[in-house]
Amino acid sequence: MLLAYAVLLLAVPFDIGLLRDLWFLPGVGVVGAIIANTSGTGGGVVFVPVFNALREWAMMDLQPLQVVGVSMAIQSFGMTMGALRWTDRLYHQPDPEPLNAIVRPRDFFLVALSVMAISVPVMLFTQRATAFDQHAVLMGYKAFSILLGIALIASTWTVNRERREKARLERIDILVLLLIAAPGGALTALFSVGIGELVALYLFIRHYPVLLCTGAACLISSVSVISGAIWHIQAGTMQWEVVLLAGPAAALGGFLARPIALWLGARRLKTLDGAWIVSSALYLLWLNR
Repeated sequence: MLLAYAVLLLAVPFDIGLLRDLWFLPGVGVVGAIIANTSGTGGGVVFVPVFNALREWAMMDLQPLQVVGVSMAIQSFGMTMGALRWTDRLYHQPDPEPLNAIVRPRDFFLVALSVMAISVPVMLFTQRATAFDQHAVLMGYKAFSILLGIALIASTWTVNRERREKARLERIDILVLLLIAAPGGALTALFSVGIGELVALYLFIRHYPVLLCTGAACLISSVSVISGAIWHIQAGTMQWEVVLLAGPAAALGGFLARPIALWLGARRLKTLDGAWIVSSALYLLWLNR
């Protein structure tokens, strides 16, 4: 990752003066990556609202397509670090506490690879061959996110409160994940966030361990945003100053996220994740009303 950053620093054009003006972006990168990699939802749930707000406040004029591009590039650092950290945890799991379960590597990679087999091609096709009304899609997607976030909080404190986590991935859940992979890929192309959020929320609601829900979603998000960033580089929609400032900070946030998530514990983590998704969705709906 250091080598990738060094190559960017040497290869891409940037304005030193603009870097000074955007001094606050490393903080956004760290916070965004911590939230993204504790929940598995992808950094876009933070970066897209923040960059939209900065545009509205006339602090930084990033157009919607540029917001998606820089969000994917920043997440390429943050979500990759998070995916590496969670995958390391997969092979160094402690004995589970009561009501918790061990995650099988087979289940972890079955979720990630089966979803990516559909979502990544759909994302790449959406970027290159389709045109949607982004405003209408955003409204529908965020309204759906609100419902999922509320369902996550409700299930955490009711039906799943005293129930043991699922120790084995069920066939019905793989089928559902395959069904949401295609729309999740299309949403990721449009907003830089979508597939990770849907996978993590669904698995959380189904009461799988945090390692499976968050770790697999981080891995899916990492591969998705790296693949998706290529189109934005080719299309010239990257604001490299933003990426150069926030990218390393996002990697730091991705490194810190796993111990924070484990310290919070499953119940508090799910509650905070659901609350963030609902509040950020409501803010985006208000901003684009």
